[in-house]
Amino acid sequence: MLSPSWNINKTTCRQLPHIDTKLYGGLVKAESPATAAKKRSHLQIADELRQQIHSGALAPGERMPTQAELADRFDVPRGTIRQALRILQDEALLTNTGKGSPARVADPRSARDVPEGLERGVVALAPRVAAAFTAPRVRIDALCLTAETLTLAVAESIHLVHAGTARPERIELRLLMPGRNINLAFPAATEGTDDDRVHQRWLRQRNAQGMALTTFLGSLRKPPYSVDVSVRFRALPFTPSVKLYLLNGEEALFGYYLVRRREAEIENEAVELIDTLGMQSMLFPFLTGAENRRNRVFVEQSQLWFDSLWETVSSELELGAGFSDI
Repeated sequence: MLSPSWNINKTTCRQLPHIDTKLYGGLVKAESPATAAKKRSHLQIADELRQQIHSGALAPGERMPTQAELADRFDVPRGTIRQALRILQDEALLTNTGKGSPARVADPRSARDVPEGLERGVVALAPRVAAAFTAPRVRIDALCLTAETLTLAVAESIHLVHAGTARPERIELRLLMPGRNINLAFPAATEGTDDDRVHQRWLRQRNAQGMALTTFLGSLRKPPYSVDVSVRFRALPFTPSVKLYLLNGEEALFGYYLVRRREAEIENEAVELIDTLGMQSMLFPFLTGAENRRNRVFVEQSQLWFDSLWETVSSELELGAGFSDI
């Protein structure tokens, strides 16, 4: 299970006080450790609600409490509740999440309907990144929309370095994400509307993940770890319809972005938009060491494709003031 201390939320940024940016629309403010320790993170809340769904305490078809009711119950801001509910939504544990009405509990058996050997999102990626971190030289090439899944997976692997389980000498990350000024196919406001807040919300998310990756990996440069770290970003001129992770040139994880209409709260207003289920994307693993020649060829061709995008159509990507490639 992922440690709440590495979630890309306000708790994380309190651990990294030099980050002065907006995450998901909220200004990050420092809090005392005692105050922070009393608050539950959105992942802790999602865990508790998930347990209630799987145990039947929240039955399939039952109406979920409103965000206001949950915020009062857990004594946290509504923004924390929204993040927790989005996790459950991405895990297909909630239905009827749009239309401005409270969501309903889905049948958890349908959420587990994943073919044997396959997993979704960070559940699939985290252990593979952790395995990659056991090599002396770690190389990760990724193409994605916001890098949320990758950031969580890398954060878990950094725990292994802190614990002494992994001792990489060099870590190189190259990340391709859409440029800030392109017209995204998704996320985007629904047809007939021109709401720039949807784009700005995505941009804040993209930048937040990039900043976190830079900070997390950059911290390993210092003793006692003294890892040679390189983190580079490039901007794509198009919206990626797939996500791709290449690990140490030996493994590829590939998934499709599932697109749908949904409702999100932006600046305290419900906004209809076309968005993706990035955290729920099923990831298909391919290994060069596999006996299946198709797997080896897929990894090789995926690496060639990534390199071609990096070297030709991509451009400089800006995360924000004070953050750049390292």
